[in-house]
Amino acid sequence: MKVHLDCFPCFLKQSLIALRFGTKERETQERIVKAVLEDILNTDTEKPPAHATTFIHRRIRGLLQKDPFQGIKSEYNRISLGIYPSLKKIVLESPDPLKTAARLAIAGNVIDFGIFTSVDIEGTIERALHAPLAVDDYQSFLSALSDADEILYLLDNAGEIVFDRIFIETLQSLGKTIIAVVKGSPVINDCTREDAREAHLTEVCEVVDNGSDAVGTILEWTSDDFLRRYRQARLVISKGQGNFETLSDPHKTVFYLFQSKCDVVSKELGLSLGSMILMGS
Repeated sequence: MKVHLDCFPCFLKQSLIALRFGTKERETQERIVKAVLEDILNTDTEKPPAHATTFIHRRIRGLLQKDPFQGIKSEYNRISLGIYPSLKKIVLESPDPLKTAARLAIAGNVIDFGIFTSVDIEGTIERALHAPLAVDDYQSFLSALSDADEILYLLDNAGEIVFDRIFIETLQSLGKTIIAVVKGSPVINDCTREDAREAHLTEVCEVVDNGSDAVGTILEWTSDDFLRRYRQARLVISKGQGNFETLSDPHKTVFYLFQSKCDVVSKELGLSLGSMILMGS
């Protein structure tokens, strides 16, 4: 998908969210907002919105000289770990543990501080467990799963990673090998190796990074090692709206699990805002 005009106010909103997490100094916030306007002005509207937000967040981190989301990421890793036992119990007692784990993974995608300033985790879990998915390609996913012993799992956000861990553990119980992919360095509240350690995912499966600080997965900006793994993968699970925006490959079996959290993506899909999606490519 490409940048829409409605993306421009969102770029500014995302900048303000990052700055308010990063500093309480109004003068610093104002100075960096004005600097970010240059990146917004230079947006390539032929690219996905994630290209523009990548440059914006690089600018913000550089001018702040720190990762503004580091604290909130660790906080939501702790919050999610606190409910891990109850979520795991729900999955184990479910008549279809894999389907339930997939729904919980989609629920976890609400933990997105690039877009939101607060999240309703409990309400989202309840909705994911009991409401219909707006796009439900679960049967196609089962078919693809039967042909793949190894899965490349593209993670999205901190906090959400604990929900992904439950899904990954459920896939492993079916004999699947999972390679989980984090970002090469911080961007928004996306997962890095540190988040994988905090969520204890490094104790569960192999975790690699994609060598990039891009929002989503922009293949030309990733490392050679990640590209090799991606090209070899028979099945890719792609978490999050950013990965949906950037990763389009007609030659690859990809299943996207996310919530449509902005009007532009929702309209692109012909769905209502907040729709929960399990969609095959």
